[in-house]
Amino acid sequence: MKKNIFICTILLLGGACELRAQSHIEEVLRSVEANNKELQANAQLVASQKLEAKTENNLPDPTLSYAHLWGAKDKSETIGELVISQSFDFPSLYATRGKLNRLKSGAYDSQADVFRQDLLLQAKTLCLDIIMLRRQKQILDERLRNAEQLTALYAQRQQTGAGNALETNKINLELLNVKTEASMNETALQNKLRELRTMNGDLPVSFEDDQYPPVPFPSDYERLKAEVLGADRSLLAMSDASAVAQKQIAVSKSQWLPKLELGYRRNTETGTPFNGVVVGFSFPLFENRSKVKIAKTQAMNIDLQRKGATLQAESRLSQLYQEARNLHASMEEYQKTFRTQRDLELLKQALSGGQISVIEYFVEVSVLYQSQLNYLQLENQYQKAMAEIYKSRL
Repeated sequence: MKKNIFICTILLLGGACELRAQSHIEEVLRSVEANNKELQANAQLVASQKLEAKTENNLPDPTLSYAHLWGAKDKSETIGELVISQSFDFPSLYATRGKLNRLKSGAYDSQADVFRQDLLLQAKTLCLDIIMLRRQKQILDERLRNAEQLTALYAQRQQTGAGNALETNKINLELLNVKTEASMNETALQNKLRELRTMNGDLPVSFEDDQYPPVPFPSDYERLKAEVLGADRSLLAMSDASAVAQKQIAVSKSQWLPKLELGYRRNTETGTPFNGVVVGFSFPLFENRSKVKIAKTQAMNIDLQRKGATLQAESRLSQLYQEARNLHASMEEYQKTFRTQRDLELLKQALSGGQISVIEYFVEVSVLYQSQLNYLQLENQYQKAMAEIYKSRL
């Protein structure tokens, strides 16, 4: 009796249970967002970058100089001169740089948003792995109970002389294998939970879910593409960087305007103090050479990067969509097959009744449990692919 017998209760792993699944992943992500040290450090970095950008539009420091001179023959004859002055750029340049600083501030926020999204996607992936490990644990617990029952049954048979050593050794080996797998599963689960706690600023995380949030597969790719690419934070950040580069060109052009200087001057050369105004101009003939050309080259570089990033985002989305579609189709095939198979109890009854041998039983059981684990892997990969597709929603 060599048939692939599957347990009907595998439907608990499928879409039927997803309908009543209540996920708290979003609550975990909000906690990570509030407590993660990397996010907090990045927020401070962004704040310092904004302040640094503002300082680029500050006035230069005022200057004060005083000269005291005396005669070569008569040192009692002295002259004093005091000069206080303030230099500044052409007024319109401050307005242009102010607009540039506002664009820079938005670009820094966009970069911080990309950093935040990537970190939350990492946390969500951890949560999805934790759910998979818990679902695997349910299967391993069932398999362990089954192996323990068979061990007890064949121990009784041996006492009555109905069992044989070969079958008993096979059952004991199965029990040992299940215990090993269960131990490895528990270790992996605890490692994932510790990693999630670390992401939460080493604060406890209350996450007990063992069901995935329902994520239907989107059938309209073009509609999905428009939504995902339109909300892609990396592309939006590149657009902000491009706007900054274009405004930098305007600033570089404005820097060819003359710099001004105003001040106060006091002179006592004739013995009678004279007060006056100092007015000066500085023409940037050398300081700003090639700066406009440099700004245009940098702007072109960022535009090319943005176009390249757009192509990469489209390619990555296409790959993820194809992967998710294939995974979704495989999951549906497994669910369809599970619905047509008989219960595990029938297999145990056949073994107890002597209709199949222990070897045949373990062959069928191995196929059964491996199919369950395969389904869990497909389900986890599908959830991860959809999480990356919809990462802009984080």
